Amino acid sequence: MEAFSQLVQRAVQAFAGARTPAELEDAKAIFLGKSGELTAQMKQLASLPVDEKKARGAEINAAKQQVEAALAARRQALADAELALQLRAESLDVTLPGRRRGSGGLHPITRAMERIEAIFGSMGFEVADGPEIETDWFNFTALNTPADHPARSMHDTFYVEGGQVLRTHTSPMQIRHAVRHVKAHRAALDAGLPMPEIRVIAPGRTYRVDSDATHSPMFHQVEGLWVGENISFKDLKSVYVSFIRAFFETSNLQIRFRPSYFPFTEPSAEIDMMFGSGPLKGRWLEVSGSGQVHPQVIRNMGLDPERYIGFAFGSGIDRLAMLRYGVSDLRLFFDGDLRFLSQFK
Repeated sequence: MEAFSQLVQRAVQAFAGARTPAELEDAKAIFLGKSGELTAQMKQLASLPVDEKKARGAEINAAKQQVEAALAARRQALADAELALQLRAESLDVTLPGRRRGSGGLHPITRAMERIEAIFGSMGFEVADGPEIETDWFNFTALNTPADHPARSMHDTFYVEGGQVLRTHTSPMQIRHAVRHVKAHRAALDAGLPMPEIRVIAPGRTYRVDSDATHSPMFHQVEGLWVGENISFKDLKSVYVSFIRAFFETSNLQIRFRPSYFPFTEPSAEIDMMFGSGPLKGRWLEVSGSGQVHPQVIRNMGLDPERYIGFAFGSGIDRLAMLRYGVSDLRLFFDGDLRFLSQFK
């Protein structure tokens, strides 16, 4: 019978040759498994005489302890090797400079919108906000554009369920704000007292079926409204000229009011401007539509057009931002290219 020392030596060699935990478990089964060599030796003890059984049992236990110690040592060695490999794979070079978290900034359209709000706020205008999914009444009819009006076709509208529409301009907020304002002062109006003036701008997103270098299906507008007992075209010119000069931070530009047509204003005018210097010098650029509020729109606000009059205008915020920042393609604002947007931080 093989000496137990040789069995232990074979077990140590088998364990040392195992390269993975699975191979080590296979080697363990050869010596310590249910059919292993040491297990077989233990089973043979029952057939030995009592005196010999005691001596042989001590030898088997000693051999088993040595085999189990070798097994434990190899298990630890394999675990240490795996940990070392993992640490090498996940190691960090602490001498490298740290990665900074990039700082964000406002989108150029947001910057332009905040600038517009600040400028008109300094002139006493409130800022109104409202739903982007509008009813036909507020988006068209209340603005003197009934269902059969040809001006509707110019809007190329996105309709949604229930006859509602993605607003094609922020003019509906003029009506909504004016109706709330009139309702709040109804008692004074019924008593013949003067109503506080309506002075409001409504910036926000609008939607039309357009998509090219200067148009987008989603774009931004700012509508302005000033209604009182004695508001004239002169006030419109004064307010808008002051605004456009403040927005572009220059007085070196020309502004003209060109006769036009809008169903919700009468008379109406397109507002054009021309820079006195720079790459756009000498070119007239349309920046807004405007006019005296149509008497029917005044009635739809709940006011008497014989007593109350005012002006309204609507400007494309995206167009103003393009001119201010020298951007040639409107779509750059909405492509999400951080290389472009990071210039405005």
